[in-house]
This record gives sequence, C-alpha cells and structure tokens, in this order.
Amino acid sequence: MFLERNINNLALTGFMGVGKSTVGRHLADYLSFQFKDTDEIIEERNKTTISEIFDSHGESYFRELEKKLIAEMLDWKQCVISTGGGLVAFEDNMLQLKKNAFVVCLWAKPETIFNRIKRQSNRPLLQTDDPLETIRTMLEKRKSAYRTADLMINTDTRPMRQISQIIIRQFRQAQQQSGKQNHPTPLS
Repeated sequence: MFLERNINNLALTGFMGVGKSTVGRHLADYLSFQFKDTDEIIEERNKTTISEIFDSHGESYFRELEKKLIAEMLDWKQCVISTGGGLVAFEDNMLQLKKNAFVVCLWAKPETIFNRIKRQSNRPLLQTDDPLETIRTMLEKRKSAYRTADLMINTDTRPMRQISQIIIRQFRQAQQQSGKQNHPTPLS
C-alpha cells in the first residue's frame, strides 16, 4: 500500500504530557508556521472543554470531532499541529495526517508522564484510582499506532532545543524528498 505525500505541515503526536504543545509552539516560532492544537480547536468550536465533551457526549463523540478536524487538515499549509494524544490511535487518522504532514511522535516513560500531568484536572481519561497504571495501559494500546510516525523522539531528558533541532532537520529532509520525488511513500 502506498500513500501520496505532499509534506506541507509538521504534526506532533504522542501521549498527553510528552510536550507536544510546548515543543510545537517552539517549532512554529522557529519555522514561522502557524501553531494549531487540535484539542484547543475542538474546545473553541464546541465552546466547552474536552473534559466536558467526554462527560456530556462520551469518548466516541470526541473521536468523531477529531476525525472531522483531520479532514480539514488536508487543506492546511505551513502549520505545526499538536494532535490530541489518542488521535492517531485510529489508523485512518494517521493515514490522513500523513498525506500532508511529517508526523513526529514524542514519547516519555509512564512515570515521567505521570509526574508532568498529575496535578492537572483536565485529563478525563486519567480520572481513575490508579492513573499511573492507566497511563501504562493506554501507552501499550497505542504503541503500534505511535510507531507509525515518521520520527519518534524521547522527551524524558532531552532539552527542548535539542528535540526541536532533531525535528527540524528531519522535517526539512522529508520536505525535500517529497518535493523532488513524486514517488509514493510505502506504508508499514
């Protein structure tokens, strides 16, 4: 199976708390791209928080909102996109995202993620008796989806500047390859 790619954007995926928004804003400034956060867009359009959407309509409804937003992304150019943590857990979403974006998965150990987000109350999927175990379970379920990214970077101990440099170098190489070649990219 092949995917025609025209890399106009940079998309950051990964579990909550790995640094997608922080790294994304830094990259957008450096590249002079727009920064777009899918969770923020969904909240703005629905005039409510992600937690309230989960409470009122459930996770399936939220995932449908994400899917519709991904369809819009095909028209975006020169954007750094921070995706919701579960957006790429669905193969169709990743395929759509890869059509015009270089996809980077940021990752960290469950303990690192837990320490970064444990004081945040806006994480509906972690409202459990054992959030650390929930993080481990969810990471395991999403591992194969995250591995389909073009690049994976561990954010446990790397400084943001180093993370950004790695991403920019790989992004520019991917842009050059997609611009020079009209060969489809094989999907794994």
